[in-house]
Amino acid sequence: MKKRLSKKALISVCTLIVVLLALTVWTIWGNTALMVSTVTVSSKRIPTAFNDFRIAQVSDLHNAVFGEDNAELLQILLECEPNIIVITGDLVDAEHTDIDVALDFAKEAAQIAGTYYVTGNHEAGLPQYDEFKAELENIGVVVLEDTAIQLEYKDEVITLIGLSDPSFTIKGDMFGELPAMVDTKLRGLIRDKSDYTILLSHRPELFETYVNCGIDLVLSGHAHGGQFRLPFIGGLIAPNQGLFPKYDAGLYTKGVIQT
Repeated sequence: MKKRLSKKALISVCTLIVVLLALTVWTIWGNTALMVSTVTVSSKRIPTAFNDFRIAQVSDLHNAVFGEDNAELLQILLECEPNIIVITGDLVDAEHTDIDVALDFAKEAAQIAGTYYVTGNHEAGLPQYDEFKAELENIGVVVLEDTAIQLEYKDEVITLIGLSDPSFTIKGDMFGELPAMVDTKLRGLIRDKSDYTILLSHRPELFETYVNCGIDLVLSGHAHGGQFRLPFIGGLIAPNQGLFPKYDAGLYTKGVIQT
């Protein structure tokens, strides 16, 4: 005996198919589209000379290429007229590594503005990381590995700190050691608490640790906007945060997202 779907059931199936197609298109677009998110950071602790100082952040490229030789991405960076460019990890992809693509992008970025780089978890899984680091430094990129430097601009300074990804030290965090390890590192790097301090660190999930150490501004990546992101819902999952991550995208102040 043949069975036929009722009109109501047929409409439900069609609606589900349309929704699934829409989500698929949304996900593909979200992973391939280039967009600029502009955030203005204000603080009485920022030296006056740094008013309108522009930082362009690039994170988690994973060897992606936008246009021939990353021309589209580089053009956007050029148009942003940054004072510095920061790369916050996972410039390469450990599973599908193309060192030349990563280095070509970094070399061109360094021609636009002073470029500062910290590692991500994918660099920690890269057998040839030492050679990669040396090449980055050869093309003018400043590699910050658990390092603090003074960033000078118009005779005033702020502190810029770069943390190596914890995966270089601890594989996984079964015993919850990461926050204490990062806390110890940061407190050893912060020399003058009166300086406005910017931290480059791949991991957003350690936000509370950064706050407790007195960091003024943190630039991170890793969460990929929640890996899979749904309209009106946000990120569904992120590494080291699990389902419905707390820190997936945007600007946060002591754990509360600012709209």
